[in-house]
Amino acid sequence: MKIFYLTILVFNIIFAEQKIIFQSANPFTFKDIIKANKELEIQEVHGILKFPDNYDSNIKYPLVIGVAGSLGWHEHNYEYMEMYRKMGLATFELKSFSSRDVSSTVGSQVEVTMASMIFDSYKALDTLSNHPSIDKNNVSITGWSLGGGVALFSAWENLVNAINPKNNFAAHLPIYPPCFMKKTSSMIFTDAPIHILIGELDDWTPALACEELVDMVEETKSNINITVYENSHHGFDSDRKYTFVENGYSFTKCRFDVRSDGAVLMNFFKIPMTSPLLQKIGFSFCTSRGTTIEGNPSSKLKAHMFSASYMKKHLID
Repeated sequence: MKIFYLTILVFNIIFAEQKIIFQSANPFTFKDIIKANKELEIQEVHGILKFPDNYDSNIKYPLVIGVAGSLGWHEHNYEYMEMYRKMGLATFELKSFSSRDVSSTVGSQVEVTMASMIFDSYKALDTLSNHPSIDKNNVSITGWSLGGGVALFSAWENLVNAINPKNNFAAHLPIYPPCFMKKTSSMIFTDAPIHILIGELDDWTPALACEELVDMVEETKSNINITVYENSHHGFDSDRKYTFVENGYSFTKCRFDVRSDGAVLMNFFKIPMTSPLLQKIGFSFCTSRGTTIEGNPSSKLKAHMFSASYMKKHLID
């Protein structure tokens, strides 16, 4: 009898963490997804699926897919995922960077793009929806910084329709995402709830741009909201001391037009940024170098409390 229980325990420990491998692609821009996703070269991508410690093979678990930012996965990202598992949710750590042998995109933003990571996210969703222990109708997506952009723009209908996934996200929780789209952009989002968390002092992905985006999207009757944390920088939910990132792009002055075909246009010349070179030129018109990161214990606690409540509301209740 003891051997039987030990076998069950070992099985549950092993099954509680799994490496999931699936096929994705490398679209550079949103336009590549909308206009050419069937022609994209296949890219193998992986991630880590984890279940609560008391894993039960007879239960289908709601799932949170997490997407890291330009600096890759860090301790404060994992803290959220652990919190969700303690709530009884499964989590999936999408490894878009390591799948492509990239550690960081800070200072370039071309090695792994938001478009690629959105494509990864939906391919992961379709793969995980077939998992016997996942409740495919209750899967949300969250992300930080660049990954926050993935969590946000994965709700843009034009991208969703182009990818044509078998399943959709039940909720989106972008944390300090890049929101720099002009109000003239043609963007209608799905009816899934979206809530942005961002710091008032963010000079990497400015809060004002997100507030403007929320105003724009609200006009289309989409279900989007925002919380701006006072006296908080980029990475407010980390434990980092005030840090100046010399080569980080500051997008405070950037607002880009986005066409319905997914083309993101340079300011002034209105040329689509469809290659690394064109994107670098486009960024040069509005970005500056040098950004700040700093944790804020009060805002971190508030963000954790809100995130837990948000996932409970949309995945459990």
